[in-house]
Amino acid sequence: MTAYILRRLALMIPTLLGIMLFSFIIIQFAPGGPIERVIAQLNGTSVDATSRIGGSTSGDFSKMAQPGADNTGVNSRYRGARGLDPELIKALEKQFGFDKPPAERFLLMMKNYLTFNFGQSYFRDVSVLQLIKEKLPVSISLGIWLTLLSYMISIPLGVRKAVMDGTRFDVWTSTVITVGFAIPSFLFAIFLIVIFAGGSFLDWFPLRGLVSDNWHQLSWPMRIVDYFWHLTLPITAMVVSSLATTTFLTKNSFLDEIRKQYVMTARAKGLTEQRVLYGHVFRNAMLLVISGFPSAFIGAFFTGSLLLETIFSLDGLGRLSFESILNRDYAVVFATLYIYSAMGLLLNLLSDLVYTWVDPRIDFETREV
Repeated sequence: MTAYILRRLALMIPTLLGIMLFSFIIIQFAPGGPIERVIAQLNGTSVDATSRIGGSTSGDFSKMAQPGADNTGVNSRYRGARGLDPELIKALEKQFGFDKPPAERFLLMMKNYLTFNFGQSYFRDVSVLQLIKEKLPVSISLGIWLTLLSYMISIPLGVRKAVMDGTRFDVWTSTVITVGFAIPSFLFAIFLIVIFAGGSFLDWFPLRGLVSDNWHQLSWPMRIVDYFWHLTLPITAMVVSSLATTTFLTKNSFLDEIRKQYVMTARAKGLTEQRVLYGHVFRNAMLLVISGFPSAFIGAFFTGSLLLETIFSLDGLGRLSFESILNRDYAVVFATLYIYSAMGLLLNLLSDLVYTWVDPRIDFETREV
């Protein structure tokens, strides 16, 4: 198993490099960019975008951006650059690193990423690593609790539905789960806010934030209560729509295994139903469920909570990534992509290791990667 893990880790390097290279190439052909964003703000008489660039003052750039400024040789590659001082364009290119060839920029970026040097955000006075660190508590909270609760509910429920296949319990739980899956999570979140967060009826839960403003002044037991008090509505909205896939997958996997010959043999030997289900069927049926864990976790941890973060005013990584793409903050975009991809590859490896834990008969060591 050690050799297999080392081979998988070695293969992650070219895979991660390919993901970053492909994304970098796409960005080169995408319209707009950080320089165009600054130019648009300058043309809109706003100088805030230039207040952090190149150590120059906003007044210096304002003079360059005046209609009467010297615009001889203005770099016309950028939309809206006509009428701006060419020195301003050169300063912007140097600040954002666009004064170097694309190949050199990519190699420098990957060299820095290997040492976890993600640089500075283009439009915020903070490093990318610090920015991600600030958003992690929200994403960790949503991702971990969503994954744990959805699996803790879906797997036992799916097993129960398989055992009671075709009964009234199976029918009504399938109906409830299907309806919950059909309702978009953001609509259900709005419904919860209206009912339980002071919308029109009850005022039981807070409407925004991960913790209260006075959280640091509370005792440890009250901090825990306050934390889960704020998480109740967003986690409920996410869990309801995430139950269907894992529940039905678990049920169908168990049904497929229950009908096999080895189950009949185990029952004929006098084993209890619990022993048959969880001692024999479980190991085989759970393989399909485990295979979907990495994608489910990544979705819940990073991207699946974007709308919920917006509705409940939770500032997490999903919202950060979305805003960075809109603002053309490529430093944050590529850093988050690098972290997402690396975590996804590591979770796929973890999924294989869990395979061997659930079913020791699986031996990746004797197989080619």
